[in-house]
Amino acid sequence: MGRKEPTAAPAPTLRRHAAQLAQNRLRRLAYAVGRAAKSADAEAVHDLRVAIRRLAQCLRVFEQFFPRDKTRKIRRELKEMVDLASEVRNRDVALALVAEAKIAPKSDLPRRLADDRRAAQRVLVTELKQWIRSNLSRKWRSALEL
Repeated sequence: MGRKEPTAAPAPTLRRHAAQLAQNRLRRLAYAVGRAAKSADAEAVHDLRVAIRRLAQCLRVFEQFFPRDKTRKIRRELKEMVDLASEVRNRDVALALVAEAKIAPKSDLPRRLADDRRAAQRVLVTELKQWIRSNLSRKWRSALEL
């Protein structure tokens, strides 16, 4: 009689993979939200936008594994958050281009851009702090059945 070869552990199902991926992306988003709420510098805002896009993409790609109505609501809220972060990021990019063009920092354009960035940052940070206070990460985890 032949010896029985040990079988490999079964591969995780696609549903489990989707849930694990969504959980990791949500964890990364929560970290990015906390970081951007404390210091909304250019890097933190960029990382926040990336985390939002990655979670939204995960929910879109694996939509059949999550409750449709809850996923749609979360994606809408992510869109609102990324729009606020984009307002700040757009000013960061514009300020970098102005600096690259060697426009004097004290001139009108860079000053207005910096003022606009500060205003957009205040709005973003207010919303991020509300997200943290509402414990949306936990609520979304529950809504997605993770």
